[in-house]
Amino acid sequence: MNLSALTALSPLDGRYASRMGSLRPLLSEFGLMHRRVQVEVEWFIALSDAGFDEFKPLSAGARELLRALVTNFGEADAQAIKDIEKTTNHDVKAVEYWIKSRFESHAELKAAGEFVHFACTSEDINNTSHGLMLKAARQDVILPTLDRIIDKLTGMAHTLAAVPMLSRTHGQTASPTTVGKEIANVVARLRNARTRIADVKLLAKMNGAVGNYNAHLSAWPDFDWEAFSQRVIEQQLGLTFNPYTIQIEPHDYMAELFDAVTRANTILIDWSRDVWGYVSLGYFKQRTKAGEIGSSTMPHKVNPIDFENAEGNFGLANAVLTHLSQKLPISRWQRDLTDSTVLRNMGVGLGYALLGYDSLLKGLDKLEINEAALAADLDAAWEVLAEPIQTVMRRYALPNPYERLKELTRGKAITRESIQDFIRGLELPEPEKARLLALTPGGYTGTAESLARRL
Repeated sequence: MNLSALTALSPLDGRYASRMGSLRPLLSEFGLMHRRVQVEVEWFIALSDAGFDEFKPLSAGARELLRALVTNFGEADAQAIKDIEKTTNHDVKAVEYWIKSRFESHAELKAAGEFVHFACTSEDINNTSHGLMLKAARQDVILPTLDRIIDKLTGMAHTLAAVPMLSRTHGQTASPTTVGKEIANVVARLRNARTRIADVKLLAKMNGAVGNYNAHLSAWPDFDWEAFSQRVIEQQLGLTFNPYTIQIEPHDYMAELFDAVTRANTILIDWSRDVWGYVSLGYFKQRTKAGEIGSSTMPHKVNPIDFENAEGNFGLANAVLTHLSQKLPISRWQRDLTDSTVLRNMGVGLGYALLGYDSLLKGLDKLEINEAALAADLDAAWEVLAEPIQTVMRRYALPNPYERLKELTRGKAITRESIQDFIRGLELPEPEKARLLALTPGGYTGTAESLARRL
């Protein structure tokens, strides 16, 4: 069978391929090759500027040609590298040979060709490439998409700040809140999670086969290779230098980043399930789309499929990202290849996260508040006023307030009349009685509205 959207094993490259367009050029094998070329080029240019007699500073034309290899890198270039790899059976060496092949018609570059990949081990190129891939994915896709969710939820929190809603703790009726405040809670958590993702420093190393600049010093023993490496990593590539590594950069920062994304996803799993429940209760209605079918046999159904899809894909994302974060910091001695095959799945983990974000946004855009259902639910839950009544009784030292309200309300159907009859029989100052008699479940929301608006 030919590979196509219908035959792809991964739904990310099949059913959902159209939703992966932003990540595909960054975290695919093409994306890895692209970054490898970028790292090799920047290392090569930096070497020319290091002051070595044997490698003079490159001309402006040579630099322009080199950086054009990065800027104009396309699928044909990636395929050319793959074709070289069929012979080398080594992916990084194939990149080196491809770059050198582009020097054939340029005498200056061809003469300096042996400084491509100079003193580097494959992991010098790979770890910096992975850092650049994650930097772009975080900066261009993950954070902007999370920001869209945060902005959407913040707008909902403000719009629905004053709409009262019956809370449920342990699935049972509890003190009322507002819809906006419930959403504000999610936003506050998600903002913190977003900060944790953004604050992870993306580390890189370029220090040779076992992290000690052995080969570098064999060529120029008096040169400060550590300072040079740091300049390339931080000033030319925009990553953070890690001075202490084995052959590989230890990937602790990757674990930190993937754990941070997992935490954000977990918050959104929690929210997806809550919205699913609110839709089930009728608190939210969903706008329908012409031609869309909710059930193959029950025509009336409008299923909360976007929130279900979001929850499922966040689960898949977290499974992959958790494995990455637990496996990548572990390497036998100086290194083994288990990290290499696992790292090829960064796009899978973050792809499922992106799919979850996209599904959640689609679902949120369909929601419409059903204030009638919210009001009816509140009007059927007068028992929630047992809390404020017994609290006022405590203020005025009335005997056994909790026990008396427990006897009145626990496991019983309470109406407005029964709760108000109880209030009228209390030995309270008349102004306090009047205040309690005026209280309704929908009016007993504390600071919920102001908290939601303050967000």
